[in-house]
Amino acid sequence: MNQYKLLTPGPLTTTDTVRSVMNEDRCTWDDEYKQITNQIRKQLLQIAGVDENTYTAVLMQGSGSFVVESVLTTTIQASDKVLFITNGAYGERMIQMANAIGIQHTQYETPYTEVVKASDIELVLQKDPTITHVAMVHCETTTGILNPIEDVIVVAKQYKKQVIIDAMSSFGGVPINVADLQIDYLISSANKCIQGVPGFGFVIANIERLSACRGVARSVSLDLYDQWQVMKVEGKWRFTSPTHVVAAFSQALAELEEEGGVTARFKRYATNNIYLRKEMQAMGFMPYIIEQYQSPIITSYGYPSEDFDFTTFYEAIKQKGFVLYPGKLTDANTFRVGNIGDIHRSDMKQLVVAIKEYMGVSE
Repeated sequence: MNQYKLLTPGPLTTTDTVRSVMNEDRCTWDDEYKQITNQIRKQLLQIAGVDENTYTAVLMQGSGSFVVESVLTTTIQASDKVLFITNGAYGERMIQMANAIGIQHTQYETPYTEVVKASDIELVLQKDPTITHVAMVHCETTTGILNPIEDVIVVAKQYKKQVIIDAMSSFGGVPINVADLQIDYLISSANKCIQGVPGFGFVIANIERLSACRGVARSVSLDLYDQWQVMKVEGKWRFTSPTHVVAAFSQALAELEEEGGVTARFKRYATNNIYLRKEMQAMGFMPYIIEQYQSPIITSYGYPSEDFDFTTFYEAIKQKGFVLYPGKLTDANTFRVGNIGDIHRSDMKQLVVAIKEYMGVSE
């Protein structure tokens, strides 16, 4: 394949330096490699704004969905009941997992274009005191909507519920103070805002909560508790770890710090997103999500006309060096453009030029 700019929510465009560290082979049992694992865990806690005496970071092989399922199968006991708050495909995927595992749960669903109101969640918790956990997605890449986790978590904590946040597409790119919010489990992945490559995810977990989960998991390989127990001994992994991916992630963390941390990365993502939304609207591509709810991660756009052919458009833009996100997960005719990864204003300007040429719009 040619070297395209990936305008997707991950895998995404990585830097040459992140890719280059994968040219070296590493041994999973080597002390130097285990030190890399331990350093990554410490850095993740720093990004989350938590104390290592209260929280731990556990790395888990697989895609983001693997890690979400590891949390659900490990932390939800038979007597527990989860309230899943959904407004997109990834919240709904958690319910699929709950059904497969056999977890007691209920769902509070809002349309894909709307965010949940904390007052509505309070009513649900008042009516059903058997709920023990509240789980939701922060940035739903189904549409690009950014859910108000802060408001919901305040209510959940008032009612003494444990909180699980899928921050797959936001952690590292959107400020989240895990300690202040008292999030019990925050889940993310290597190939999202920290700008690594696919292969593992991670959980920022409250130590007291995770300590109570021994023997709960209905899976061997996805047992987050057992993974933690092994990993906290010198940084070992229970099973074969993605060594190249781990090394790349370590480099990506260093580059996040060089950029200025989460605050600086959020600013880059947000300003690029605002610029592209403005330019796309001028060409007739209307955002699916209103600006108030829009995340800086990815944006869904409606087709500019009834005769618009996305496949032809996609291939034409790809020929210009940009890969858009073709997966359509909404009832409306939409496509998505991500702006996370090693993407800068110059890239966005080139994209706009390419789309204007396709649309026959003069500069």
